[in-house]
Amino acid sequence: MKIIDRVKEAWSEDKIVYSFEFMPPRTPKGMKLLLDSLDRIVMFQPSFCDITWRASSSEMTLEIARKMKTMFGLETMMHLTCVGSTPERIDSALDFVRSHGVENILALRGDPPEGEEALDVAGSDDLSCALDLVSHIRETYGSSFGIVVAGYPEAHPDVIQADGSATEEDYQKDLAYLKKKVDAGADLIISQLFYDTDIFLKFVNDCRQIGITCPIVPGILPINDYRKFLRMTTLCRTKVPADVRDALQSIKDDPVAVRKYGIHLGTEMCKKILAHGIKALHLYTLNSEKTAIEILKNLGLVDVSKVARPLPPSAQCKQEEG
Repeated sequence: MKIIDRVKEAWSEDKIVYSFEFMPPRTPKGMKLLLDSLDRIVMFQPSFCDITWRASSSEMTLEIARKMKTMFGLETMMHLTCVGSTPERIDSALDFVRSHGVENILALRGDPPEGEEALDVAGSDDLSCALDLVSHIRETYGSSFGIVVAGYPEAHPDVIQADGSATEEDYQKDLAYLKKKVDAGADLIISQLFYDTDIFLKFVNDCRQIGITCPIVPGILPINDYRKFLRMTTLCRTKVPADVRDALQSIKDDPVAVRKYGIHLGTEMCKKILAHGIKALHLYTLNSEKTAIEILKNLGLVDVSKVARPLPPSAQCKQEEG
C-alpha cells in the first residue's frame, strides 16, 4: 500500500499516523540488533517504516527493505539517492524492491563523497538532484511507486551559513524547489529534523502559502545520546534552542538523565505539533527505537500492555526461510 493512501485513510478516520526510520548497520552484530528492533516494532503497528540508503552498501539496503516487507510485514519505504549513480542502477534497485512488494520511495539527491561537489559526481542523463529522480521515477514507473521527498524547515544544509541560518532569499528558493518536487510527482513530504517547533510550523504555513497542498510530516529525532545529538545537529546544521542546549549541557555526562530529558522534550514537541492539527509523526530511531516508543506512550498512541503481534517471530522466520 502506498504511504499517501495509508495516511489519507488514517486521517479520514481522525487517527494519528506514526512511523519509524532505520539505517543499514555496519557490522553483523548491528544487523542482528536491527532485526531484533524490527521484530519489536511490528508489535506497535506503525503506519510504515523506512530504511536509509548508503551508496557504499546499497545491496544491504535493498535486502533490509525486502525483509522489512516480506519477513516482518511492515509497510516499507526505501530511501534512494541519485548522486554518483546512473539511471540503470536506479532502475535496477526500483525493479528489485517492486518485485518484493515495496511501493514507496524517498527520493533524495544524496551526499557526494567528501571534498567533491554534487555536480562533479552526478550520474548520467542529468540525474543529479532529487527533482530529477522524482521525475525519472514518475516517467519510468508511472503510479507504481508512492514518492516521498524531504523538506527542510530551516532550508537545505547546503545553504545554511556560518551563523546557523539561511538568508531569506535562500530559504524561499528552497521552498520553490520543494514545490517543484511535489509538482513533478511527489505525494508527501517528510521534514528534516528540528528542535524548534515554531520553525517547523512556520515552514508548513510557508509551504501552504506557495501552493504545496500534500501532507507534510514532521521528522522527529529523539535525543537518546548526547554525542549522537551533537553529531546529527552539526551534520544537519540544525538550530538548537538555547533552553535545550542549556538543559543538555548540565546533564551531558549522565546518559540516563539525557535519555529522560530526550523523552520529555520529544513528548512536548509532538504535543505542540499535534495540537496544531498535524496528525503524523515520523521518528528517526538511529536504530534504537526505545526512546521513540516512550514518547509515543506518553502521547497515548501506544499501549505496551495491548500491543499486538500479527505473527510470532518463529513463524516469520520460517516463512522467510521457506
